[in-house]
Amino acid sequence: MPPSLLVLLLLVTGALPGSADDEIVREFRRYFKKFTDTATRVEAIMALEGSETAGVVDVLADVLADGDGEVVRAAVTVLSSFETPTASGALFMRLEEERREAVRVGLLEAIARGGYGGPAEPLLDCLEDKAWNVRRRAIGALAARPGGEHSETLVPLCADREPAVRCAALEGLTALGSAQVLAPALAALADPLWQVRASAVAALGSVRHLDSIGPLIDRMEIEEGRLVEDIGRSLEQLTGRAFGIRTELWRKFWNDTAERYRLPTDEELARTRAARAEAAARYSPPPGAVAYHGIATPSRALLFIVDVSGSMENEVVDRERFKPEDYPTLARIDIVKSELAKTIEALDSAVEFNLIAFATEVRRWKKKAVRANVLNKRSALDWTRKLEAIGGSSKEDLARVGLVGAANLAGGKTNSHGALMDALEVASQRKHARSGKYLVGLDTIFFLSDGRPTHGVLVDTDDILIAVRKANELRKVVIHTIAIGEFKKAFMRKLAEQNGGTFVDLGR
Repeated sequence: MPPSLLVLLLLVTGALPGSADDEIVREFRRYFKKFTDTATRVEAIMALEGSETAGVVDVLADVLADGDGEVVRAAVTVLSSFETPTASGALFMRLEEERREAVRVGLLEAIARGGYGGPAEPLLDCLEDKAWNVRRRAIGALAARPGGEHSETLVPLCADREPAVRCAALEGLTALGSAQVLAPALAALADPLWQVRASAVAALGSVRHLDSIGPLIDRMEIEEGRLVEDIGRSLEQLTGRAFGIRTELWRKFWNDTAERYRLPTDEELARTRAARAEAAARYSPPPGAVAYHGIATPSRALLFIVDVSGSMENEVVDRERFKPEDYPTLARIDIVKSELAKTIEALDSAVEFNLIAFATEVRRWKKKAVRANVLNKRSALDWTRKLEAIGGSSKEDLARVGLVGAANLAGGKTNSHGALMDALEVASQRKHARSGKYLVGLDTIFFLSDGRPTHGVLVDTDDILIAVRKANELRKVVIHTIAIGEFKKAFMRKLAEQNGGTFVDLGR
């Protein structure tokens, strides 16, 4: 046993008894297996929060192998909240002994979230694990450690056989601010998978170096779709110039200045931020870019998600924002359908796209994205025009006279979680993504809704944000959000912010 782990063992086993903590652990062992519903099981786990003993680690480590994602998430939350070395140290001891993949993944996630600075040996050992998800989580735990002394260890993992591990290594080195990310990130610009290239582009924008500018412009000239925008953003972080996705302007700038150029300092960039935003607005996207409700993207792999719940039949309140002559009516659903139809008609033939409509249930137009040729665009337009708000207030009269089936009020709820998980191709019962199965073809989602979630596996907005963030960690899809109607829109704003997107409020 390494000396640091031996010291830790003595610390853990020699801790003070803590009788109240021991008692609640005993009660947990006694009753937890008797609970069957998720809410009660989560509540039982959260009752352990604040207990600082190795016993808490022992009982919750086994819970990490549970198939219920909410239960596992609660266990990780408790395990990441320790404030004493006795409790956090027990995590490292358990990690050293544990061989179950799901448990190792959960322990590593807790160590990373808690920012615990225990012995590095168990984490380094996990970098050699056969399970890619263990290797990925070990990188996150090492990157979260105070001091960041293991940067050099992460560099070889930038070439790991598993795409998610390559991304994690690039992102870990970036989080540490390590210049050692530069060489592997430059090499990863040629990775066959766009998710890895996206991580490399972000790394080169964050860890700023003069030698990154030329290769990024070179890549921009051959890249297609959303990554062109990502590269433009990183080049702006490096140079302070705001040429956006105008490749020709970046090339001219670099041809004219490369030999004498110096990077602006962080202070200089901060001073010119407002001017850059104004300049960016002048460089509108070139032909072929997609625009929806004022959000423009060069993406070539798009998914539009439209809320058709009952409240979408209501008329907008802020009528001055919408010209009546542009829409059949001022009902939210008619405004949304009209704008979506305009966007579909304008899609470039190189774009692949799909549509999802959701209320209580989630419906796809096509099983997979298709090219925006004349036939598919006509089919999409017909599908869009047939969309109707399901089970709205206009149907309540039918329900009152007994025609409940015709009213379909139950079908008009808002299943935001279901729509987003379907969009990200997350199987609801899958415990862990298999190698490569987390990779999706789309890279950009437009999500439009007029209300808070009211139906689905998850309805609490914080829970939905966590679930989407976790799923999108691997997929790296940009999610733009568009809100319409009278409701608190913080959820939609956070959903965009946490997933690299833009939030647009169409008003009430």
